[in-house]
Amino acid sequence: MALYSEKVMDHFRNPRNVGIIENADGIGEVGNPVCGDIMKIYLKIDNDIITDVKFETFGCGSAIASSSMASELIKGRPLSEALKLTNKAVTEALDGLPAHKLHCSVLAEEAIKKAVKDYYDNNGIEYDHSLFPACEDCAHCGEMA
Repeated sequence: MALYSEKVMDHFRNPRNVGIIENADGIGEVGNPVCGDIMKIYLKIDNDIITDVKFETFGCGSAIASSSMASELIKGRPLSEALKLTNKAVTEALDGLPAHKLHCSVLAEEAIKKAVKDYYDNNGIEYDHSLFPACEDCAHCGEMA
């Protein structure tokens, strides 16, 4: 059996939505110090709908594939749906990841949540703080990671 599914290989070799959105409405950046993967997600939002999404990922094939798939899963969707995207859904959409690469799908989920939170913060939009992981310096709730 192959280590990676055909979908993982396709999204690694032909990633969707790679790049930067100038003047993005929300940006989320996360990293994993153990493996060195870094993901940055850019969102363009209009009337609560993600109209465009781009990403930059420095990391392994699983990290790139997870970013690509996650971007496809949220593009054109309301923010409320993007916030419900889980690493499990990303992994399932890729037809699985090896157990030692599941952290890549977690990074994709976290980057999206950080980008949505950034959008809310930049626009003074109230939100349920429990929807977001503790941040490094949250001006709204005083949480510390």
